[in-house]
Amino acid sequence: MKFVLVFGPQAVGKMTVGQELAKITGLKLFHNHMTIDLVSHFFDYGTKEGKRLVSLFRQEIFEEVSKSHLKGLIFTYVWAFDMQEDWDYVHHVSQLFEKRGGTVYFVELEADLEERLERNKSFNRLEHKPSKRDIEWSEGDLKKSMEKYRLNSYEGELTYSNFIKINNTNLSAEEVATIIKEKFHL
Repeated sequence: MKFVLVFGPQAVGKMTVGQELAKITGLKLFHNHMTIDLVSHFFDYGTKEGKRLVSLFRQEIFEEVSKSHLKGLIFTYVWAFDMQEDWDYVHHVSQLFEKRGGTVYFVELEADLEERLERNKSFNRLEHKPSKRDIEWSEGDLKKSMEKYRLNSYEGELTYSNFIKINNTNLSAEEVATIIKEKFHL
């Protein structure tokens, strides 16, 4: 079982890279908005209820996938490096797969703000993430998150053996997926 965690700030291209990686590896894609947008029909993700439900759905999916005969899973996540609870969450999910014999691969994406603001309006993003269709709101949220949280790691901060950090400002999702596949022999 392979678990590929693709993380980085909003609109960096996690889902789009995940889609391309799924195409060329046969791994299943579970992008973070699959649960966020499901739950948002009932509760805003920022509420206690919304966060609890998103967490429950994700946990159950991780449990079942980690026990399955699937080749692997790609999961996208916005990791706030200045929040211990995010470090704990990544550790928890990684351990879930590793304790069942899986291998975890860490893929960090970073891109310039101008590029992210353009990607925030892309057809693919808006098609798959209904909560991002209010462009004014999502652009504001993207900028506020940058001010409030540190969404990319410092050089040398992550010491995982299966780790790659890619600046994909000027790379296509296909190029990034190919880099990941080749780096980790997926």
